[in-house]
Amino acid sequence: MLLPDGYSDVPAGKIASVVTCLEMRAPPAPGTERADRTGARWQFRRVPHPDSSWYRDLFARVGTEWLWFSRIVMPMSELDAILSNPAVEVYALSIAGRDEGLLELDFREPGTCELAFLGLTPAVHGHGAGRFLMNRALELAWSHPISRLWVHTCTLDHPAALPFYLRSGFRAYARRVEVEDDPRLTGLAPPSAATHVPVV
Repeated sequence: MLLPDGYSDVPAGKIASVVTCLEMRAPPAPGTERADRTGARWQFRRVPHPDSSWYRDLFARVGTEWLWFSRIVMPMSELDAILSNPAVEVYALSIAGRDEGLLELDFREPGTCELAFLGLTPAVHGHGAGRFLMNRALELAWSHPISRLWVHTCTLDHPAALPFYLRSGFRAYARRVEVEDDPRLTGLAPPSAATHVPVV
């Protein structure tokens, strides 16, 4: 249903966000890539058979503050099926032996890659790890025979997320409004999460 112009009330107990969908139709042109910060202390590896409990723990540590909950509410059997699919690649960024970054690339649609998740825990914010992770995502995605790489972000996410994707070479192609139950009221996120989004 098309939303009318002007304000639309969001029922109590719900959250609403504006979702921006972005895509890249070709690899970044040579010379336009943003370089990794040198002297990085992190390690990057593929996790070929992710354990669902490990995944959910990292997903929550990365995304709770931004109200990521899609993989928390998902039945474990459904999550297991995604993580075990050979067309889904999961990577971790770790520092001092602890996983602090998540990258998930979804190649299940032929010729397309969805940058499903890319995020960091607060432990590695502000040290260039996001650029490092994005550079690996672009390299890995475009090493496959694809013609489109896409991602979406929303207004609940870190305020730097959308500008970061644009600087990385993505272009916006659609805008949507998403309304969901507030995960802080359903027990999927702690009440203290996302202080930038008041509970109504």
